[in-house]
Amino acid sequence: MSPNAAPLFAPFKLGDLQLPNRIVMAPLTRNRATHGTDAPRELNARYYRQRASAGLLISEASQISQQGQGYIWTPGCYSEAQVVGWRAVTDSVHAAGGRMFVQLWHVGRVSHSSLQPGGGAPVAPSAIRAKTKTFIETGFAEVSEPRALLIDEIAGIVRDYAHAAECARRAGFDGVEIHGANGYLIDQFLRDGSNKRVDSYGGSIDNRTRFALEVVDAITSVWSPSRVGIRIAPVSPANDIQDSSPAALFGSLVEKLSERGLAYIHVIEGATQGARDILPFDFRALRRAFRGAYIANNGYNREMAIEAVQSGAADLIAFGRPYIANPDLVERLRVGAPLAEIDRATLYGGSEHGYTDYPAMAAS
Repeated sequence: MSPNAAPLFAPFKLGDLQLPNRIVMAPLTRNRATHGTDAPRELNARYYRQRASAGLLISEASQISQQGQGYIWTPGCYSEAQVVGWRAVTDSVHAAGGRMFVQLWHVGRVSHSSLQPGGGAPVAPSAIRAKTKTFIETGFAEVSEPRALLIDEIAGIVRDYAHAAECARRAGFDGVEIHGANGYLIDQFLRDGSNKRVDSYGGSIDNRTRFALEVVDAITSVWSPSRVGIRIAPVSPANDIQDSSPAALFGSLVEKLSERGLAYIHVIEGATQGARDILPFDFRALRRAFRGAYIANNGYNREMAIEAVQSGAADLIAFGRPYIANPDLVERLRVGAPLAEIDRATLYGGSEHGYTDYPAMAAS
């Protein structure tokens, strides 16, 4: 390992949790939970255990309720069966020396009526249909028309987040990441393109950040803020999301998150799985505004990751898709080894093929 690479592989204290390196496994939806219960199973435990050398594992996004589900066979974190399933995962990761947060998720309008309780409409801040698709039992499909949440329904969703956070504690996770990115419910409330409300949850930036902060406060009533992070994507157009002034919006949000003492912000820099320079945005301003750790994400390779950590632009670097085909990604990055390629046909749903059968270098 060259001397200038050393900071990426150095230990880091995240909140009150000691990490052995600065490499994070980002959340990756793989649609392999148990059919019928959406509970994790032994296959999922094997998958995460294989990747436990990461400084921190963040689970695939996990819905806080049936209403929060937007894709078939994604795991939940709200039922007893799901708690039991996740406990097997976290026990396996811990036995391998890893640390793991769960990412809690409500998709809002990015759903299909076939996944909703009673076949109802998905919920959203405003009744605006997203120009995007979701994944249901028959394959990819256009999302369903949403309905606008009544103001007295919002507190119930906040309680669902708190309940999911309690389930995560019982399931043995080391902390919680709140999914506030990629056009899902929290992001829908944040953005003026999807939030046209005229009550206390819409209009001004203070009003549009209200729901996100209520969720943060609910989860930090269950977990210490030092064990809670949030993922944001200030300029990503994922799932048909947009805002007229992302710098002002996310500048305000991050200042309020910093005041609450969260462990980290996990920032998608640019378009999710796309161009990093899609819109001008000063990500370093978010870094300066936040007192906790800054996890950088989106299109990082070894050289970019080393430079970002060495320069202080980021504390940790999250890798998503490289982790699918490279369970030993930390070691490959350490020695500068080539990365294996993803079998795209096996990304969503299926068996161990394209999931737990990617070999480590020693087994190649």
